[in-house]
Amino acid sequence: QVQLVESGGGLVQPGGSLRLSCAASGFSFSTTIMSWYRQVPGKERELVAAMASVGPSTNYADSVKGRFTISRDNAKKMVYLQMNSLKPDDTAVYYCHAWVDGDRWGQGIQVTVSS
Repeated sequence: QVQLVESGGGLVQPGGSLRLSCAASGFSFSTTIMSWYRQVPGKERELVAAMASVGPSTNYADSVKGRFTISRDNAKKMVYLQMNSLKPDDTAVYYCHAWVDGDRWGQGIQVTVSS
């Protein structure tokens, strides 16, 4: 079955960095667009970054452009989100996402940016 497992979250000070990882299994990873979303209580889940299955095509939310970088390793079936210059507004639960016969989500991982 489809599985997406996030890791790498935690508490970081403003201006710091974190790298999220998502381990994927149970589907054709190399042909699937992979994305990261985030959600804070009381708000809708929002797209943070997405990466095409082939080529360097990426898409970022305006709020993270220039600070976050999505990447993937098709051989390892991993997708990453490097987050730099973190701000308190980046505090959220981050989700790995794939469209495989519908929306597929990881369990989510907390990122807290606070001094």
